[in-house]
Amino acid sequence: MAILTDYHTHSHFSGDCDTPTENMIKKAISLGMTHLCFTEHLDLDYPVREGETLNFDLNTPEYRKSFLTLKEKYKNEIHLLWGVELGLQNHIYPPLHKYVQENPFDFIIASSHLCGSGDPYYPDFFEGKKEDDVYALYFSSILENVQNFSDYDVYGHLDYIVRYGPNKDARYSYEKYRDIYDPILKTIIEKGKGIELNTGGIKYGLKELHPCTAVLKRYKELGGEIITVGSDAHKPENLLHHFSRAKMVLEECGFKYYTIFQERKPAFIPL
Repeated sequence: MAILTDYHTHSHFSGDCDTPTENMIKKAISLGMTHLCFTEHLDLDYPVREGETLNFDLNTPEYRKSFLTLKEKYKNEIHLLWGVELGLQNHIYPPLHKYVQENPFDFIIASSHLCGSGDPYYPDFFEGKKEDDVYALYFSSILENVQNFSDYDVYGHLDYIVRYGPNKDARYSYEKYRDIYDPILKTIIEKGKGIELNTGGIKYGLKELHPCTAVLKRYKELGGEIITVGSDAHKPENLLHHFSRAKMVLEECGFKYYTIFQERKPAFIPL
């Protein structure tokens, strides 16, 4: 059975997206989707670069108001969920904790978009550094996050950084960073959290999905069960992008189910 739920999507409420929310919903309905979860970006204290206009301070009240209106309008056509993607940094745990307590989200992704107050999206992030060392530093920051922050449901695109590395994932593997990855995965599992299978990296030229298949297999070996599937779509045409491949990868890794959330509670859907 095809996966018809997308649990990582963005609209114009995210600072890097200008697609109207309703356009995403209409496309989802046309695809026969059963569930569409919006996970708009909130990256507090995002470093503003000279000449850039990106703003990841989510207008949550307006986002909530718009969502509820559209949820009512399309209630007979698709199940809409209200989520958020929290960009983690170690100095913003307290305000993020407060934010989560104040808002009735259906689903929360924790993500690492920044490392050491820098964004690997920009090529100068890697200048004068060894790619392997930067990747290791990034994964170490994720380990710090999962050890010290728990106000989320799944950790998003665990190897997001390889989208932007000079060699992307050509020389990257789970085995190379096993000593960092295993504590990350074990901590996530011990805390009752999950990870996502994110198909968004393919459009950046990656060989594999996020995270790579070896990480997914290790997560399953260690007892991980909670895994959502998301396209990271910022445009309607990217909804359900490469989801047939995601299904095959999950089955290859031994998963019998994938996960959806409502009111922060997981439900397991047979593959």
